[in-house]
Amino acid sequence: MPQSPVPVFETADEISAETSVVVILQAAQTGFGPRATALDTEMDGILSRACADAAALAESGACIDVIAPQAVSARRVIVLAMGKAGAVTALSLARAGGLLAAHLEGKGECAATLVLDPIAGISLPGAEILARVALGMRLRRYRFDMRNRRQGAGADRTLRVQLVGAGGPELNSALARINAIADGVEYARTLVNLPPNHLHPDNFHDHLEPLREAGIDVEILDAAKLREFGMNAILAVGSGSVRPPRVAVLRYRGKGAPAQPLAFVGKGVCFDSGGLCIKRGEQMFDMKADMGGAAAVVGLLIALARQGSPVHAVGVLGIAENMPSGTALKPRDIITTASGQTVEVFDTDAEGRLILADCLYYAASRFNPSVIVDLATLTYSVMRGLGSIFAGLFSTDDAIASRMIAAGEMVGERFWQLPLDRAYDEGLQSPFADLRHHAKDMEDGDAPYAAAFLRHFTEDRPWVHLDIAGKELTEKDQPLGREGATAFGVQMLEEWVRSSRVAN
Repeated sequence: MPQSPVPVFETADEISAETSVVVILQAAQTGFGPRATALDTEMDGILSRACADAAALAESGACIDVIAPQAVSARRVIVLAMGKAGAVTALSLARAGGLLAAHLEGKGECAATLVLDPIAGISLPGAEILARVALGMRLRRYRFDMRNRRQGAGADRTLRVQLVGAGGPELNSALARINAIADGVEYARTLVNLPPNHLHPDNFHDHLEPLREAGIDVEILDAAKLREFGMNAILAVGSGSVRPPRVAVLRYRGKGAPAQPLAFVGKGVCFDSGGLCIKRGEQMFDMKADMGGAAAVVGLLIALARQGSPVHAVGVLGIAENMPSGTALKPRDIITTASGQTVEVFDTDAEGRLILADCLYYAASRFNPSVIVDLATLTYSVMRGLGSIFAGLFSTDDAIASRMIAAGEMVGERFWQLPLDRAYDEGLQSPFADLRHHAKDMEDGDAPYAAAFLRHFTEDRPWVHLDIAGKELTEKDQPLGREGATAFGVQMLEEWVRSSRVAN
């Protein structure tokens, strides 16, 4: 599997004489701290003159790059702008770190010392400031590349960063967490970036080895097991492919975690052609990413396990390909789901809710979870309704929804709560089955009907449905990642799990 070099972060008490690139973290309209002042004096005031303009440090992530005089031990000194001190957040720091990583890469630099002096007006502790910048640097450095011949191949491109300016134990703890988060995000991105001939239901279990290495139990339910459990909905979705569907069951229980778990359910359609209701060519091009929900669950569990989080979490991944063939699911088929409810099928391109129906019921009935959260690239309507800024959130518990939205705002994965109302059930009535699998007019706000359909399979557990359609890929480089997979949802859920545990 393609792997990008993972940046190495180390702590240090002071700037080493061997350091060739020094990066000073500096807020706008605040004076230099002692380390920056000493360096500025050594450079005969060059730094202070470069930052004299009031606007020079106002834009978070801006890099003021100075080639040091020959008498100075450092070859290059960069002042990384943090913006106004009162506006500094965990997210702004991560984005600044991402922009710094891009700047260093553009200059061909693979080593730097990041220096933080005390700055008045910033509420975050120093260890958190440095760790969040490091997180941004790591996420921006992630690269997916399957080229066998490329410029610079074989060279060591690992970024090595020394962090100066925060206490050792606190910084080490903060770094352990952000490295675990980055591990999860990067692996989820890799799963989504893999082409469909490299990741499919027949080999998905092979790609779960990092979970096993992190101490997470992995169980694979094959087609025979799915039939035994009555999971006919996911079997129907996968019936058109030569690769039968599977369900992956992931279990992690940290030290001191409660008996009742949190359950995370992910839609894992490795390729979605639309089935017999086949998509147009331009719609199909990115459908290798229709397993973005399952990838996010994998990434979340890696992030929790590698930091030793004291939580109990299970993941249920519905893995299938939605393909057209003589054995494929057909419109007007009636399926008996694992819950015993019958479902009349209409558009075979609305396959995700069928997969989730069986997986939600399985998670609810087997594990007795305190909360169920599902993630799915589910509907075009949530993309049309919310645009590129927000993903959709539906929940039976407004308090949980509010905490998730707050967690998303903190890490830059934004959600908007949409209505989950019994009135939508009227559009799901069928004269022949317990439920239609979507409303009659697919163009008339399908996302709330999809959520209303899924609620019938949650066994009345507290439940959150995250429709992340359109957020799984980005077409251009962003501060926290390159073009390609985003792993949207991993950071929000990690922050939600952590904040919920702290609050309790």
